[in-house]
Amino acid sequence: MEPSQLPLKDIHLPETIGWWPPAMGWWILIITIPLLIFLFFWLYKRLTRYTAIKTANKILQTVKLNTETSNEQKLKELSMLIRRTAMSVFPRADVAGLTGKAWLDFLDNSLGKPRFTEEVGVLLTDGLYQKEKQPVQVAPLITLCEDWLKALKKHE
Repeated sequence: MEPSQLPLKDIHLPETIGWWPPAMGWWILIITIPLLIFLFFWLYKRLTRYTAIKTANKILQTVKLNTETSNEQKLKELSMLIRRTAMSVFPRADVAGLTGKAWLDFLDNSLGKPRFTEEVGVLLTDGLYQKEKQPVQVAPLITLCEDWLKALKKHE
């Protein structure tokens, strides 16, 4: 048989591949990248919260065991420690501007009990600024701060 008589057709190319729908790999990337970003953000927040609470516990134990500082100095250190820890764990905008009763109410809300406004927690706002210096008992306040840090750890 001669080549001109063969029933062959000319080579035809397939249609060009369109951009839609994307291949399976693109769908996986579209779903995976936002999930990974969310996961990394969540882990970062959790890790910084955990680190802040752990560091605060160490500093609190140092303040508690330090016998060389006065009770007023310990009260200052406790006040700064609780404020710094709260600003590390909670959004800064929610914590930074709180003073007085609003600050104690915030601490009570994060603790779950009204122990800062009704017990020795009042020393955090009033103890350093009293006109008549009264002997300050810091041990119950340290215990209250330990309870607050434990409550923060439970809410991780």
